[in-house]
Amino acid sequence: MNTRRHFLRSLGTTIALPAFTSLRSLAADAPRLAVTATGSPLRSAFFFFPNGSIPKFWWPEKPGADFTISPTLKPLEAVRSHIQILGGLENLNGEGQQDGAGDHARGVATYLTGVRIKKTATDIRAGQSIDQVIAKQVGHLTRHASLELSCDAVRKSGACDSGYACAYQFNLSWAGPATPMTPEVNPRLLFERLFGAGKPGERAAGLARRVAEQRSVLDFILADARAMQTRLDARDNEKLDQYLTGVRSIEDRIAKAERLGAPRDPGTDAPPGVPDNYGDHLQLLADLMILAFQTDQTRVASFMLAHDGSNRSFADIGVNEGHHDISHHQDKTDLMEKVGQIDLWYAGQFAKILQKMDAIKDPDGQSLLYNSMLVYGGGNGDPNKHNHDNLPFVLAGHGGGTLHPGRYQKHTPTPSMNMFLSLADRMGVSPLERFGDSTGRLADV
Repeated sequence: MNTRRHFLRSLGTTIALPAFTSLRSLAADAPRLAVTATGSPLRSAFFFFPNGSIPKFWWPEKPGADFTISPTLKPLEAVRSHIQILGGLENLNGEGQQDGAGDHARGVATYLTGVRIKKTATDIRAGQSIDQVIAKQVGHLTRHASLELSCDAVRKSGACDSGYACAYQFNLSWAGPATPMTPEVNPRLLFERLFGAGKPGERAAGLARRVAEQRSVLDFILADARAMQTRLDARDNEKLDQYLTGVRSIEDRIAKAERLGAPRDPGTDAPPGVPDNYGDHLQLLADLMILAFQTDQTRVASFMLAHDGSNRSFADIGVNEGHHDISHHQDKTDLMEKVGQIDLWYAGQFAKILQKMDAIKDPDGQSLLYNSMLVYGGGNGDPNKHNHDNLPFVLAGHGGGTLHPGRYQKHTPTPSMNMFLSLADRMGVSPLERFGDSTGRLADV
């Protein structure tokens, strides 16, 4: 614990010193992509919390700017001018229909994709997630096209929820229908991915050595492949082409690393690994995401706080039962209150993230929070019903001045993908006719 506190204190002294020059030069290179009107980077992040929420504790009593904050969202009172609570959003592809049980797997896999997933434990099929749609168009501007984070163990194989593959339930972000993006769980590995391994002051040289070594290996591979092509038949040449496509992708990443140079060394030791305390783990990953945003290493992130169906207990707040177990509350008051306490805890974690981002200034003088769009939500509504309408959503940030927070908006039933389309537009993504089951843009956000 002391090691973690030392790391966070050290990190706190460095995140006030972003690379202003690089931020402005990147903005100048692409004035329409993922930037604000002032030229500062515009970021988007997508958070997922598990097992829905207790509706009567989540929703304010009346819509508008003068709403009274609800019991679950009480921690967000301090940042209420930076949030809008969105009611009426639904993701009906999460419903069982002919596939029956499996709402937890569907709740996760459809959250950012909006498509009906195939019920299978082997040949998975979902859809590209909105974070990856955005990353595909703006990712070339930054060292990392996107970051995928999770506080849960990575699982890509086996069966989990009612015949659905574990890949559905443990992966929020999808590059394509059969390609989940592996989330990073370990803060130390995330830190080294962002800033390199080694001690402070040694990371830039280490990165340069690794890039040179990778370049040398790739040159050898490509030369060998060219010599081999004349000896292969058509089928084998097709296989070789597929392999070389992957090699060229690595080559592109190396070229980007060479073009952007070494990342700013934060001047602190890497965190020791995964903290024992869940809240510490969550906040440490969030701190690194914020640092990646501030230093413009990425402008897109997804963060699964826990998978849907998570049965973690919360002894620190007096809830010793498993979250999933008590989420089937059967309208019992004592169980609903305990689930409400867990929902409150998660809202508190999100509030901490927003407050940290609000305290950091961007090149244009606005806060990091002002120049961001952060979605916080879940894949189920009432956990006892496993419904996928009127889903719990909070949209935080001002989108560089394009969003209008500080209110509770109660929409008529609307696909949640409409909201994601609206955010993609603001990120400069080439206009999409539709995404998932969208029916248009979400008006007035």
